[in-house]
Amino acid sequence: MATQTDSCVIQLHSGDDVGVLKRTVKAGALIANGVSSIVAGATIPAGHKVALRSVTDGEPVKKYGQVIGFAKGGIAVGDHVHTHNLVCLDFKRQYEFCADYKPWSMYPESDRKTFLGFARPGGRAATRNYVAVLTSVNCSASVARYVAERFSGPDFKRDYPNIDGVVAFKTQGGCGVNVNGPFQILRRTIGNMARHPNISAYVMIGLGCEDNQVRGIRDACGLENLAEGEIPPEYMTVQGTGGSRKTIEAAVAAIVKMLPRANEMRRTPQPLSKLLLAENCGGSDGNSGITANPALGVASDELIRHGGTSVLAETTEIYGAEHLLLRRAATTAIAEKLTRQIRWWEDYARMHGGSIDNNPSVGNKEGGLTTIYEKSLGAVAKGGQAPLMAVYDYAELITTQGFGFMDTPGYDPVSMTGLVAGGCNVGVFTTGRGSVYGCKPAPCIKVATNTPLFNWMEEDMDINAGTILEGKETVQEVGARLFDKIISVASGEKTKSEINGIGDEEFQPWFPGAQY
Repeated sequence: MATQTDSCVIQLHSGDDVGVLKRTVKAGALIANGVSSIVAGATIPAGHKVALRSVTDGEPVKKYGQVIGFAKGGIAVGDHVHTHNLVCLDFKRQYEFCADYKPWSMYPESDRKTFLGFARPGGRAATRNYVAVLTSVNCSASVARYVAERFSGPDFKRDYPNIDGVVAFKTQGGCGVNVNGPFQILRRTIGNMARHPNISAYVMIGLGCEDNQVRGIRDACGLENLAEGEIPPEYMTVQGTGGSRKTIEAAVAAIVKMLPRANEMRRTPQPLSKLLLAENCGGSDGNSGITANPALGVASDELIRHGGTSVLAETTEIYGAEHLLLRRAATTAIAEKLTRQIRWWEDYARMHGGSIDNNPSVGNKEGGLTTIYEKSLGAVAKGGQAPLMAVYDYAELITTQGFGFMDTPGYDPVSMTGLVAGGCNVGVFTTGRGSVYGCKPAPCIKVATNTPLFNWMEEDMDINAGTILEGKETVQEVGARLFDKIISVASGEKTKSEINGIGDEEFQPWFPGAQY
């Protein structure tokens, strides 16, 4: 006999075949769905999908008004729709370049907000003020760590209150790779991190015999071309300096000379046009595309109206939804670049005997996500509705205002490393399962997709978007709250990850291709 419950299913689009449950329902429960009711055919966890219509074997199943997969063996009304009866099959998406493009409505200059940031040479602005120890190769990583450790503790904060810290960005590769291929991605990542606005001074340390020479990074990235007022960096190698201990002492001495100038910097009002937002999601669940991601989309659109820049990433996590971004592209060239990136990932997955549908993780599936198409359709919501103004390669410098996309893998540390190296000086990271990610030198705001997660991991979550599921706030209201939080954090408010000291170990450049 069916058990009556109040309405707990969300149908995101009138044409959808499935709805998402706000809470767990038991088998036989009567689920109210607007004007009709359905009986749960099995116990279905919160965040998972229930069939609102019957779907025959092989037919497409829709959520968000878009195809998320194909029925396996037929699906009846009330069935739990998940990995046992929904599969990811290849299908042709209709690419209509620039079909929905229209100039974005911008606020007049007099109405645009500001944040309190550090003015940087070259017209940029910083949200944090770090001194960095960069490495060209893993073989100098321990040396860099020991250098940074010399500048930790209360004495450092007392003597240099305007510096957020000395951080070691330890490269995990740097040798044994094809120097004429993807190796250039590593150089670009390290070089662009060196010039990040949140890094006011740095020392770069190599081993000496590696493929990724310090000199090669300097030349490839033009690091010797300093803007007026920049603090000159120091470069050294362990072999050239005389060993690990001598290199540690030399690097420490170099940083000691840099610290007084770095500490002179003060926060002043900066236009939001100098704010670059990195958008990422990790540990996504069935609520991500309903709460946190669209709320971030609202905040992203608002930032762009104030003249700022917002960049989406994770190419493997827009797969199956890329046609929606292509429609918003400002030019055919932008759309074609994104299409080439999609095709590259298809080839890359095949080359390694994999499938892009391997992307949803164990945690994603436990949280209700079934296919990459479903995951991607929720992920692109982070990008709001603004037109797509630029597409970037991994760790490429972000130079165009407005909404952009960067080609990165779906693995969170690698993706965020690329975005931050590209110049993003603040990040927002949405999560349904509970990521504790931090991304020094940029602060990272964590948004929980549901209230139980927010309450369970409150020491790591900055914003609760679960209020949308509870009917306490709308997507627009949470988005507005998140936008205000972005400005506050950019102005110096510490995020939970910063308070917890997380972010020193998350630097992880992308290494596609063979290792030798």
